[in-house]
Amino acid sequence: MIRETYEHRPWLDLYSPHVPPDLQPTVRSSLEHLAAAVASSPRAPCIAYFGTVLDFATVDALSSALAVGLSARGVKRGDRVAVMTQNVPQFVLATLASWKLGGTVVPLNPMLKQQEVEYHLRDSGARAVVALEDLYRQSIEPVESSTSVEAVITTSELDFLGSQEVPPALRGVERQRPEGADDLLDLVRGYEGRDPEPVSPGASDVAFLTYTSGTTGRPKGAMNTHANVAFNSEVYRAWMQLGPGDVVLGAAPLFHITGLIAHLGVTLAAGIPLVLAYRFDPQVVLSAIQERRATFTVASITAFLAMLDHPDIKERDLSSFRKVYSGGAPIPPATVEAWEAAAGSYIHNAYGLTETTSPSHLVPMGRRAPVDPDTGALSVGVPVPSTVVRVVDVETGEDVEPGELGEFWTKGPQVVPGYWQRPEDTAETIVEGGFLRTGDVGKMSEDGWYFIVDRAKDMINAAGYKVWPREVEDFLYQHPAVRESAVVGVPDPYRGETVKAFVALKSGSSATPEELVEFCRSRMAAYKYPRMVEIVEEIPKTATGKFLRRELRDRERAMEDGGGTTEAR
Repeated sequence: MIRETYEHRPWLDLYSPHVPPDLQPTVRSSLEHLAAAVASSPRAPCIAYFGTVLDFATVDALSSALAVGLSARGVKRGDRVAVMTQNVPQFVLATLASWKLGGTVVPLNPMLKQQEVEYHLRDSGARAVVALEDLYRQSIEPVESSTSVEAVITTSELDFLGSQEVPPALRGVERQRPEGADDLLDLVRGYEGRDPEPVSPGASDVAFLTYTSGTTGRPKGAMNTHANVAFNSEVYRAWMQLGPGDVVLGAAPLFHITGLIAHLGVTLAAGIPLVLAYRFDPQVVLSAIQERRATFTVASITAFLAMLDHPDIKERDLSSFRKVYSGGAPIPPATVEAWEAAAGSYIHNAYGLTETTSPSHLVPMGRRAPVDPDTGALSVGVPVPSTVVRVVDVETGEDVEPGELGEFWTKGPQVVPGYWQRPEDTAETIVEGGFLRTGDVGKMSEDGWYFIVDRAKDMINAAGYKVWPREVEDFLYQHPAVRESAVVGVPDPYRGETVKAFVALKSGSSATPEELVEFCRSRMAAYKYPRMVEIVEEIPKTATGKFLRRELRDRERAMEDGGGTTEAR
């Protein structure tokens, strides 16, 4: 049987000698990783934030005090706690505090607008919110009354700077404590030295409710369990041989599954420091690599492009930066070569989904990913330990031979049990034997390298962020002049793909492309709104009235290949 080809795992021959074929986590949750780090090296650095360093014992104590404060405000086991911050220490403290109460963390993208935040809070049933002051005022406070949120903790990105000079990245930030909300540091001081009632999260308890557009419809909460998180954190630790002497560069946002596992989870699992710098800025990050002697990161390819384009890359000592990975969007081979020439390190590919709790595939350390001769795509690597990935015919559901195209179906300890309160979506996505239908189409070579060729459906991948066309279309339909809209991803040299909308107007109505772009920009997260709008007479459709998005995409790609342009931007 062809399935036996995948179950035999031919890719194991490509593993580095130090990586086991199967991995059994030694803990039930990352809280146990924290406890081990505190017991073995309490004064070892855990978080570096500009000029401030917090050791593991301090992070443990601060998160315990915050947990007591949250408990006093009604948060209990099973409650959801939404966290909306940038890459600041408070994200880590809020996550650990929630877990210490047996709660579930709901990471919110700071770019979400009010309507989107309201949806996430209501769908998750979040009981409490921890947010930066400005994000609370802008995006949460206006919709809070329509949600189940009862406790609000706000904080400032200026906290934890101490008496040091405010770094350029934070200049202009002003404190704006809202009425009716608790200040995080005040809460921590009020419960200093106290520990919450002991709670031991179970392996199957949900650690993160991470919202993803997945493969169908509106955003859904993927239930990343403590077992999922602990397993893939240890996958990174084992795969990259992370331990004493290593330093994690927090280049990916902590609200994203990559940041949650490849940064926070790895720091706890390996007991090594995490460097945070508020938001990604190439100058700040390049400086941090040199000053903190960062060794490891997983970042989007756009982050590497931004660093490559910055003049500081020629001046910085990046010799420590050797365990370098990128995921979330296709990596052009030319970019890998340019980075290696400038920085001296090879960018290894990584692939995974929110539903696989970060990686399902990684390029082995020290190996160079092969290039698919048919498409020119770099391999996304090989399946990680304890993981089987079948390639299945999209139409028949039958396994295909190596070299043939099909949808990736993934099974392993990192695959989530399902979506929050969506049994139908869960049943459609997680099928026979616990395999996850990824929606990504590609192939496996005879020796076990995997290549992604296309997406099975219409998901747009803009700089590593997934955008579902229907969500953008729904916002466009709120404009009074819009009759029909179809949204597709079009090639973009920097973001990989960018969002373009085709719009047909109502009879007698008028609207300019610029007006429609601004209409969406003011209502949607920055990575979602269409950068281009083209006004058309009709949207192409099938005989049954379904929009032919593929026809629109093919036309755009043909124009791109031919050097043509489209009129609306």
